[in-house]
Amino acid sequence: MPFIQINQLDGMDPESKARVIEAVTAAYAEAAGKDPAKVWVLVNDMPHDSFGIGGRVVG
Repeated sequence: MPFIQINQLDGMDPESKARVIEAVTAAYAEAAGKDPAKVWVLVNDMPHDSFGIGGRVVG
């Protein structure tokens, strides 16, 4: 069973997150020839102050 994990900064509204999960599921299932009902997608929201780029905290 495929498991797709998305790490992102927090702030995405629930409706947008649902659309992302739906789109990622459909794209993976089509590309890999898998049953979409067996594709798992997890969205991890990271606090801005817990993420850095280039040695600097984003938040």
